[in-house]
Amino acid sequence: MPSLDPYLADLVRKADQDRYLSVLYAPEDRRDALLALYAFDAEVARVRDLISDPMPGEIRLQWWRDVISADEPGGGHPIAIALLKAIADHRLPRQTFLDYLEARVFDLYDDPMPSRTDLEGYCGETVSAIFQLAALVLDPAAAANAGEASGHAGCAAGIVRLIRLMPYHRSRGQCFVPLDILAAAGLDRDAFVAGENAAAMTAAASAMVSLASEHLRAFEAGVSALPTSLRPAFLPMATLPARLGRIDPSSGYQEPSPDISALRRHWLLFRRASRGW
Repeated sequence: MPSLDPYLADLVRKADQDRYLSVLYAPEDRRDALLALYAFDAEVARVRDLISDPMPGEIRLQWWRDVISADEPGGGHPIAIALLKAIADHRLPRQTFLDYLEARVFDLYDDPMPSRTDLEGYCGETVSAIFQLAALVLDPAAAANAGEASGHAGCAAGIVRLIRLMPYHRSRGQCFVPLDILAAAGLDRDAFVAGENAAAMTAAASAMVSLASEHLRAFEAGVSALPTSLRPAFLPMATLPARLGRIDPSSGYQEPSPDISALRRHWLLFRRASRGW
């Protein structure tokens, strides 16, 4: 029986338990490619955490662009080596990765998210892209019909993650809440980071929860039409309703919402893997 790449498996398990568990439900010959995708996402998503100013982050993102666009060996980087193999083995579109990296430039700076449309575009080119690439790894023919599900899944999951990280982002001056949502709540970027108006902050957080819920409902309405071959790609969505339900907008902007238990996570993933949506 083929075993998982231990380095990638450990990295993904530490970065995202839901994704790691979802890989175990995928066909054995697709698991390492999925791990490569998820490890790449985890590695790039943490670039901001590793830098003190944007320039080193820009250099890191450019390195990834060079590796992917030129099909370079990857300089011995285990994630790059695995990702290039996944791209070659499953004929994954390189432009999707380049668009992903371009979107991640936003993470390096403290500029506010301009609008809801920009937020959805950001989630689409990052989180949704990973869902769609995972679908391509699992079943390229069926993945052609998974674009809408990937889009809504990425927006729902991406926005929930941003809500859960809101206290952390605010502590370092970042603002992923769109300016039009802030304005409707009576805030601007500086007021949001300061967080002094509790009623306005609650209204902004509530609007983000509503936006995530809207995309979650759209995802659930369409995902049942997809074949079971694609189910492992979307299994990380199994825990999202429970996680979303734990967010309290009146306090979520100040401290992270409590996560679901490991037992419930396993059960939700198993149920969706067995029955679908």
